Amino acid sequence: MIKIAITKGRIEKQVCQLLAKQGFDMDPIFNKDRELLIETKDGIQMIFAKSNDVLTFLEHGIVDVGFVGSDTLMESDYDDYYEMLDLEIGKCYFALCAYPEYKEKHFERRKKIASKYTKVAKQYFANQREDVEIIKLEGSVELGPVVGLSDAIVDIVETGSTLKANGLEVIDKVADVSTRMVVNKVSYKYKRDEIFKLINALKGDE
Repeated sequence: MIKIAITKGRIEKQVCQLLAKQGFDMDPIFNKDRELLIETKDGIQMIFAKSNDVLTFLEHGIVDVGFVGSDTLMESDYDDYYEMLDLEIGKCYFALCAYPEYKEKHFERRKKIASKYTKVAKQYFANQREDVEIIKLEGSVELGPVVGLSDAIVDIVETGSTLKANGLEVIDKVADVSTRMVVNKVSYKYKRDEIFKLINALKGDE
């Protein structure tokens, strides 16, 4: 049996649809109610969790495989896993966003940058060789510039509609984001065949 932790919501739906197309029995998952753990006839045990918890289960060896957005991987301090596959689904990107005048404005002080993803934001500005103040926000990060808390934000952009509705725009693209398959290193050693069967199925080679 191979044990999988998968991010609830869109990633769960898209990955399970890919597996179903390759003949895996995903009916128990498509028809589930509030179950958080399901076993299928194909010898798959699947746990449905929040993105950060997927990595926690992987780190502690509770699961062999995790499906999670690369945004979560970039923000996490845990990196003792093998990243096996970019599924190229759930695509979006990290961006530096602000009011249009940000690009021409001369700052006499450190810029204030609001973000839920403080590690990503810090790395971006370190690469730019800029010393900025990072302010962590958990909710609607767009509020940072709107209420005057920050000069700009680093956030995930999908359609850009929320930015536009609040007068903000993308100043710079920081990094692409998509769904990744990650594997526990011990599991890779002992369940290699099962893991590669899953990889081949997701690549359409099964």
